[in-house]
Amino acid sequence: MKNLQGKVAVITGAAEGIGKGIAARAAAEGMKLVLADINAAKLEVTVAEFKANGVEVIGVPTDVAKEEQINALAEQAFARYGNVHLLVNNAGVAVAKPAWETTQADWDWVMGVNFYGVTHALRAFIPTMLQHGEDGHIVNTASMAGLTSQPSLASYNASKHAVVTVSEGLHHDLALRQSRIKVSVLCPGWVKTGVGHSERNRGAASNGGAAGEKSAVDAVTLKVGMSILQAVQNGIPVAQVADEVFDAIAAERFYILTHPEMKQAIKIRMEDILEQRAPTLLRI
Repeated sequence: MKNLQGKVAVITGAAEGIGKGIAARAAAEGMKLVLADINAAKLEVTVAEFKANGVEVIGVPTDVAKEEQINALAEQAFARYGNVHLLVNNAGVAVAKPAWETTQADWDWVMGVNFYGVTHALRAFIPTMLQHGEDGHIVNTASMAGLTSQPSLASYNASKHAVVTVSEGLHHDLALRQSRIKVSVLCPGWVKTGVGHSERNRGAASNGGAAGEKSAVDAVTLKVGMSILQAVQNGIPVAQVADEVFDAIAAERFYILTHPEMKQAIKIRMEDILEQRAPTLLRI
């Protein structure tokens, strides 16, 4: 999909971070925007910023973990603009805990946002996009954690691996039907975002029940958590990620790897599997 002028983009997790960066690039391409985020106040500010710059945009407060809210997002998008040409499933959260300390509430929250937020949207948007028969593109945000397995990130790793494999299968399903809708999976490395502080939105996302659950943080988990926060702070800017995304859309490229130097980690993991050896502790 090369001509984006006047086309419609729906982006979740769009009030900040990678989502906002993708929205800015979509606006620069002349696209109309439907922005979704769980943080209604921040979303309102973001929408106002785009409107002040002459962008045609609406904001729809959305908890992507809730199917009915994703369905409502789709209904508003199609009612307003008729069709959607670019769907970016970007909303994401993280919990830093080893598997044996990750509670059911943790799993429900992380999988609800990171994974079901994608699958809800695929059901809500793709049938109507297919009916229109126009060029389209779906970008699902995974992570390098969807291609490698890092310690103390059990639920995050699982959710992002799930996004990768669903995206791969979706590519095949659409291609076998000769659809004009293409798919990409975004697997960024470290990016300057607020994902390290995603607990700030957890109360709203989990009906207030899980945010207060705390467990003792051991030295290993604490060290991993601090390393992640430092890496995020030193990460690449969101605008660079957005450029990679739109380059991939134009080239119809499936895998979007923002950090070429991290490909070695993927290679080592693949070799571990093929050689049937224990996983290598990867430094990414």
